Amino acid sequence: KKEELDPILTRTGGAYIPPARLRMMQAQITDKASLAYQRMSWEALKKSINGLINKVNVSNIANIIHELLQENIVRGRGLLARSILQAQGASPIFTHVYAAVVAIINSKFPQIGELILKRLILNFRKGYRRNDKQQCLTASKFVAHLINQNVAHEVLCLEMLTLLLERPTDDSVEVAISFLKECGLKLTEVSPRGINAIFERLRNVLHESEIDKRVQYMIEVMFAIRKDGFKDHPVISEGLDLVEEDDQFTHMLPLEDDYNPEDVLWVSYAEILDEGSSGSGSGDDGEGSDEDENDEEAEEEGGDEQDKVTIFDKTEVNLVAFRRTIYLAIQSSLDFEECAHKLIKMDFPESQTKELCNMILDCCAQQRTYEKFFGLLAGRFCLLKKEYMESFEAIFQEQYETIHRLETNKLRNVARMFAHLLYTDSIPWSVLECIKMSEDTTTSSSRIFVKILFQELCAYMGLPKLNERLKDLFRRTIWRLRRGRRSFAQAEFSKGEESLTSNEDIVGRWKESQGLGFVPTLWV
Repeated sequence: KKEELDPILTRTGGAYIPPARLRMMQAQITDKASLAYQRMSWEALKKSINGLINKVNVSNIANIIHELLQENIVRGRGLLARSILQAQGASPIFTHVYAAVVAIINSKFPQIGELILKRLILNFRKGYRRNDKQQCLTASKFVAHLINQNVAHEVLCLEMLTLLLERPTDDSVEVAISFLKECGLKLTEVSPRGINAIFERLRNVLHESEIDKRVQYMIEVMFAIRKDGFKDHPVISEGLDLVEEDDQFTHMLPLEDDYNPEDVLWVSYAEILDEGSSGSGSGDDGEGSDEDENDEEAEEEGGDEQDKVTIFDKTEVNLVAFRRTIYLAIQSSLDFEECAHKLIKMDFPESQTKELCNMILDCCAQQRTYEKFFGLLAGRFCLLKKEYMESFEAIFQEQYETIHRLETNKLRNVARMFAHLLYTDSIPWSVLECIKMSEDTTTSSSRIFVKILFQELCAYMGLPKLNERLKDLFRRTIWRLRRGRRSFAQAEFSKGEESLTSNEDIVGRWKESQGLGFVPTLWV
C-alpha cells in the first residue's frame, strides 16, 4: 500500500484544503519542535512578508514597517530580501519606496541591508556579463536609491559608472545615464570631483564614439539636467526621509569583490526537512557522521581524477575575446599614442603578439578610407620590440600571397599601411623579396597591390629617392652574393654552385629566373 503524505509536509501544500479544516488541522499540532509545525510557520512567515512588501507605498510605509518588524525577519531575512528584489523588479517605478523600506530595516538590522545590497551587486554584474540591459537598469536604479538613502557608499556608484563607460556601447551608455539621473544630485554633494570625471567621460563618448543618435540625444539631455541642478530628481522624495542621520548605517561594498548571496536562506525549510528525515531515529547520529566522512573521501578521490583531465578548448572563445578587447581599445582611443599605451597596459602573453598585429591590420582594412592612425600605431609597435617587426614582416608575405581574397577597398588600405611602414623603416625593405613580377606569378589583385604600394611610396619619398633606395637595395643584394652569403637573392639568381662575378651575369640569371626579356633600369 502506498504511504499517504501529509498535505502540510508536501512542497506545494498538496490539494486544496478548506480554511476551516486547515485551521482545525493546525490546531491539532501542539509540538512546536515538530517538522509539520516548523514548515507551517515558515510558510506563514513567507506569505506574511510577501503580502506586506506588495502593499507598501508612500502613504502607508510607517504602518507596513511596524507590522514587518513584528515578524521574525531575522529568521526570514532571505525571504525578505528576495521579496523586496522581486517587487522592485516587477515595479521599478516604486524603487524609491522599496529603498526607504530597506533604509529603515538597515538601521535596525544592518546584516539584512548588507544582504540586499550584495544580491543587487551580483544581479548587476550578472546582467552586465550577459548584456541584459533590463536587469542592469533595474539593479542600478535600486542601487542609486540606496546610495541616496546612505545605505550604500558613493564609491560603489562611481565604480559602476566607470565600468559602464569604460567600453561604451548604446546599451551601457543608456544604463549609465539612467543611473546618473537617480543619484547625480547625491554625487554632486558628496563627490564633486568624481561626478566631474564621469561627465567628462560622457563628453568624450559623445564626441568620439560611434553611438546611436538616440543615445547621443540622451547624453545631451543629461547635461541639460545637470545644468538645471537635477531639480526633477531629488535625493530623497518627500515623505520617505524616515531615518535619522545618527541611525544610518552605510555599507562600503566594492563592485568587484566576491560575495555570497546566501541563497539557502529563503529555502531554509529544506534543511529542516533533511534534518527531520535523517534524525528520525535516536541512534542515527554516528552513522550519519560516518556517511559524511565517506562522502568527503569520495569527493576528494573524484577531485583527484578531475585534476588529471585535460580540456582543450577548440571554440577559440579566448581568441575572440582577445580580438574584441583589442578592437574596443582601438576604437575608443583619441590618437595612436593613447591606443599604444592602452594595448601595452593589457599585458597579454607573447603568443598573442602576431594576433595583435593582425588585428591592427584588420581594423585598418575595415575602414572606408585609409587612416594614418593605423600606420602610426603599427610603426610604434615595430619600434617597441623586434617581435612586432618580425610579425609584420610575416604578415606582409601572408597578405601578398592571399591578396586576391580582399576587396579593392581593403586591398588599397592594406597597401597604403605597408607603404607607410616601409617609408618609416618600421619594417625592412627585404620584405619585397616575396614579390616576383611576371605574368605567371602575379594576379590582377597582386598587381594592383604592388601598384598602390609603389604609388604611395612615391608620394611619401618622391621618385628620385625611391629610385635611389631601390638601387641601394639591389647593390646590397649583389654585395651579399659576392660575399658568398646564400640569401634569398642568391637562391634566386644562382644556378647550382656557380659563382657570379659581374653585374651582367647576375642580371642575366635574374631575367632567366623571372622569364622576362628586360630589367627595369632603376634596378640595374
